[in-house]
Amino acid sequence: MATAMGGLHGPVVAASWTKDCTFQLLSNCFLQKPIFTKTSTAKLSFPCMPFIGGAFKKTETHVVSPNISSPSVTTGLLDAWDDEYGGVIMNSESLPMSANAFASAFQASLSNWKMKGKRGVWLKILQEQADLVPIAIQEGFNYHHAEPGYVMLTYWIPNEPCMLPASPSHQIGIAGFVINDKREVLVVKEKCPCSCCGVWKLPTGYINKSEDIFSGAIREVKEETGVDTTFLKMVAFRHAHLVAFEQSDLLFVCMLKPLSYDITIDDKEIQAAKWMPLDEFIAHPYYQDDPLSKKVIEICIAAKEDRYSGFTGHQLNSKIDGKLSYLYYDDLKNI
Repeated sequence: MATAMGGLHGPVVAASWTKDCTFQLLSNCFLQKPIFTKTSTAKLSFPCMPFIGGAFKKTETHVVSPNISSPSVTTGLLDAWDDEYGGVIMNSESLPMSANAFASAFQASLSNWKMKGKRGVWLKILQEQADLVPIAIQEGFNYHHAEPGYVMLTYWIPNEPCMLPASPSHQIGIAGFVINDKREVLVVKEKCPCSCCGVWKLPTGYINKSEDIFSGAIREVKEETGVDTTFLKMVAFRHAHLVAFEQSDLLFVCMLKPLSYDITIDDKEIQAAKWMPLDEFIAHPYYQDDPLSKKVIEICIAAKEDRYSGFTGHQLNSKIDGKLSYLYYDDLKNI
């Protein structure tokens, strides 16, 4: 998604607007630890920074069985399993469809969980179960987050401050600095009513879900300009707060090497795109007047001239989640 931003952050570091530019500040989305889950060292080869941190895992299951003849089954309890942190995760696929049945089963289950010393309860209600949301809220659940197709609710059992992780708080965007051998920078003008409308800026946009930073930079440049690139290094990032939806915002500036030069714009979002001489780009009054944007350009130029190393990506294993992920760091010092 192409975006622009003026004012506080400037178009060089603008990243992630909504399609209709409803907001006057950008917001990018950084992924927090996941709630649910179910190894070689390699240089960055361009194709998903997995989530980092702990996760919930099925360790023990409490199932309501229709076979009430079994003496080992307690009827009226909701189907749920334990997580790693002394809480429970309710099975959304087996929730009672009746509001009264759900409320009754939850009260019985809550008594059982309290007796067992459980702490946090996670309840994922699917879109087709939306009638249960007001019942769950009435029973004391709180909203945690929502995604297309479901809403996640939580319930904290102990009479003490809630220790459940907060909902995702950041959005992540990228800016792609692409410069060719003629010292021309790939720049765009965006279609938006924003304060920096008409300003030549770097291609910017959101990172998609489960997408690496470098992959998002390559994709956004391709979508906006039609130019193919390869990732060289991450040169800087900006952290801002209370932007769109009152979320915090991370914007990563990536240096990319062009692999093609013909420009084909996305006319739904981009008004124009071109290769602009670097000196002309630097001389633009907007960048001369905006300290943050000016510094970003200076860092990019220094990286191009090998006066600044930036951060390259390295794919490494992690015992935290058993997955490969990318660690970005300066490797010129032979660490």
